Amino acid sequence: MKTFGRVLTAMITSFNNDGSLNIENSVAIAHHLLDNGSDGLVVCGTTGENPSMSKEDKLALFTAIAKECGHKGSIIANVGTNDTKSSVEFVKEVSKIDGIDGLLVVVPYYNKPNQQGQYLHFKAIAEATTLPIMVYNVPSRVGTGIFPTTLAQLHSEYPHVCAIKEASGNLMIASEIKRLIPGDDFMVYSGDDGLTLPMLSVGACGVVSVVSHVAGKDMNAMIQAYESGHNHEALRIHQSLADIIKAMFITTNPIPVKYAARKIGLPAGVFNLPMCDPSADEAAYIDKALAEYVK
Repeated sequence: MKTFGRVLTAMITSFNNDGSLNIENSVAIAHHLLDNGSDGLVVCGTTGENPSMSKEDKLALFTAIAKECGHKGSIIANVGTNDTKSSVEFVKEVSKIDGIDGLLVVVPYYNKPNQQGQYLHFKAIAEATTLPIMVYNVPSRVGTGIFPTTLAQLHSEYPHVCAIKEASGNLMIASEIKRLIPGDDFMVYSGDDGLTLPMLSVGACGVVSVVSHVAGKDMNAMIQAYESGHNHEALRIHQSLADIIKAMFITTNPIPVKYAARKIGLPAGVFNLPMCDPSADEAAYIDKALAEYVK
């Protein structure tokens, strides 16, 4: 099965103290991730503080990372919004950038479209590009979710709608997707680090990960162990990651992981409001988990 890779890191974005984008530091982070267990990157996702970035900054970052890091792994550009027209126009611009391997497109958030509205949204985007499209299903942030039947219809009509970042927390949804879209031409990725191993058991091929900023090699090793039939080793790694995964979600993502990235020496920079530093108690929890994980 051809995939974007086992571990795709939803990478943080580096900002300067005045809130402006630091492309050089962001590229350095991208190189570090691809050298430490990541097979690819999702750029300008929620973890990358996409909601507080301008279109111009996103295009600049996509271009820089694709140029500087595309030879090392898959580069997935996050392009989705809750407005179909603006999403389509942005997709057309991003699709012109050399080295972009795929697009991440979230189910429209806040306005909560029904299944027909979601179908029409993704249909319009699919008709605007030939790049592979990964649907992002995250009901906890969006307020609604795409049904497996809707996804299967989209894939049937537009084969380049060929992947999903499944972050509903419901293994039966992933299982139903694989039942409706059998074979190797549709990729299911876990959208929750802690559910990666069970997601593999129902047909997932990898994870779009946050914890891979600090544990990329172990995340990749766990998936490889499972693929090789070494289930006990996969379970051992899964259990060894439990505390660090919990710490990375002790408060709203990307607060813990950006704090942790700074602690391990990455040039993560500041947060853009409304994201901010963790509280003292949260920071202490993250520090403890990091110290225990790396020892």
